[in-house]
Amino acid sequence: MDNLMHETRTFPPTEEFASQAVAGAELYDEANQDRLAYWARRAREVLHWEQDFTETLDWSNPPFAQWFVGGTTNAAYNALDRHVEAGLGDRVAIHFEGEPGDTRTWTYTELAAEVRRAANAFESLGVAKGDRVAVYLPMIPEAVITMLACARIGAVHSVVFGGFSAEALRSRIDDAEAKLVVTADGSYRRGKPSLLKPAVDEALSPKAAADDTEASTVGHVVVVQRNGEDIEMTPERDVWWHDVVSGASDEHELVWHDAEHPLFILYTSGTTGKPKGILHTTGGYLVQTAVTHHDTFDLKPETDVYWCTADVGWVTGHSYVTYAPLVNGATQVIYEGTPDTPHKGRWWEIVEKYKITQIYTAPTAIRTCMKWGREIPDTFDLSSLRVLGTVGEAINPEAWMWYRDVIGSNNGAGTKNDDGSVTPGPRKEHPAPIVDTWWQTETGAHMLTPLPGVVATKPGSAQRPVPGITVDVVDDAGQSLDTTSGGFLVVRDPWPSMLRGIWGNPERFKETYWSRFDGMYFAGDGARRDDDGDIWLLGRVDDVMNVSGHRLSTTEIESALVSHELVAEAAVVGAKDATTGEAVVAFVILTESQSGINAGEADQLLRAHVASEIGPIAKPKHVLVVPELPKTRSGKIMRRLLKDVAEGRDPGDASTLSDPTIMQQIAESLRQD
Repeated sequence: MDNLMHETRTFPPTEEFASQAVAGAELYDEANQDRLAYWARRAREVLHWEQDFTETLDWSNPPFAQWFVGGTTNAAYNALDRHVEAGLGDRVAIHFEGEPGDTRTWTYTELAAEVRRAANAFESLGVAKGDRVAVYLPMIPEAVITMLACARIGAVHSVVFGGFSAEALRSRIDDAEAKLVVTADGSYRRGKPSLLKPAVDEALSPKAAADDTEASTVGHVVVVQRNGEDIEMTPERDVWWHDVVSGASDEHELVWHDAEHPLFILYTSGTTGKPKGILHTTGGYLVQTAVTHHDTFDLKPETDVYWCTADVGWVTGHSYVTYAPLVNGATQVIYEGTPDTPHKGRWWEIVEKYKITQIYTAPTAIRTCMKWGREIPDTFDLSSLRVLGTVGEAINPEAWMWYRDVIGSNNGAGTKNDDGSVTPGPRKEHPAPIVDTWWQTETGAHMLTPLPGVVATKPGSAQRPVPGITVDVVDDAGQSLDTTSGGFLVVRDPWPSMLRGIWGNPERFKETYWSRFDGMYFAGDGARRDDDGDIWLLGRVDDVMNVSGHRLSTTEIESALVSHELVAEAAVVGAKDATTGEAVVAFVILTESQSGINAGEADQLLRAHVASEIGPIAKPKHVLVVPELPKTRSGKIMRRLLKDVAEGRDPGDASTLSDPTIMQQIAESLRQD
């Protein structure tokens, strides 16, 4: 891939931050000297092992790894009980903020007791160690409680995002052969109650099964009463959470599990055919998630209030909501709703209310806030924030800078003027550092990210491997690239939180992740190194365009577009072209302050801007102004649908989008142009 953009801005940590950071440069040195000894030390540091492990890594049967061999532990005990036993039971574990404004607070003592009750309730319904439990819940504390109760028993949870259809739910229940489903009557979304339970009923109905599929393996459905909507309860199968959990004993006999005991299955979305169940086990997963959460976010659990905005339906919600923060004894916020309900300042209102110290969110959310304008966050006091995180995709440098300058620099609420404008409040001399993280469902935990007290951060770059992780950029032949050319991102050595396989399909696991390069895990992403050796993500290799023989990254062209004051968000695709093979076609959302500009004028300005920023080869053939971009529920842009539009095809089924009407809106806006 051609290396198009060059970013020269750097922001070293301040002496004050570096001197007080929980993770220093010595971690890199220690891991480089003896990687396995490093992970062994960290494993004993962050977890309680009922029986100590005898071998750090068994890699005798690649690509099937075993970490912390012989060790026994329990995820729920590490997340809750041990903190209570250590005298920290009164510390707040979870501040819950519901979308309608209702709140609940759970201390470690209260949360541990509720998890023990849930474990007893699930066992009374026939769930035992090794059984699978499907979880189809909104972002409420009961989701975390359910996952930890399963972990306590040794049951394997399979969380299905609450926005998925009944068909998607059924396919995941069937593949995992789930014995129990835990759901809710519904939730709240953008100010209105929504239903979940009817999708479960449809998924478990006989007509939902394929002709050659036996009846569902599900014996019971536990239903949390969240929004009081009328639902049907199937006799003998369906039970209310408040009946079976609230009435259960809070005394539960703990079971210790082998380090390699399965913890959860999480199905990847966006593919056709049989769902792909990513399997993670207990010991290695907990170690790397806890270590990276502690180090990446400079966590000081005695004083910090941490907030990851991800839903537990995605891996970020598993690793950096349910498990790592609680294993580390942190206080965290869980929010049920959307950033714009009941107003576009809701997130910043929550930061101000709970005095949040770390926020971890997706670039797509940051760009959405950019589109709404800085006047909104400027009216809130965000002075408590001291580390900002990004996750989910590469972040455009200008979105990174906005995040730093508007959110990370805020040192107090501004004032609203009579004309509707906002005068910003005081600004920090040293903005909160940004940690841009690269990882995947498959990797389980952070793989690339700067340590905020060590590394001079760069806008748009995840920069360097986590201590103890071996990441490389290679060419087509699997040879390390010693230039700044684009290549393939690979992991050369096994890592503790790596997936242990695809549920029920070891051959698919080997073919999908280990067949492209001998002995290396191929992530599916393109990347390059800069002159300092820092790594920049270039997007999925499937999204690379070939324009007149040049392999161009969509990510870099999108970043160039977002750097213009007109643009809040951009998506770029390659469309067939008789002259160049492929032509660059860009779809952009304008900032609200610039939304009145003529589409033709915007096209001209932005095409010229890209040519100036990158070069004529990257100049889009068309720049199309659209009201929104098609995104999945996790915030990822569905470029395939945009490619269909660019090449004049009907994009077809859009049911997997967060808003299925987006493609119709795009078509209408383009017709008007």
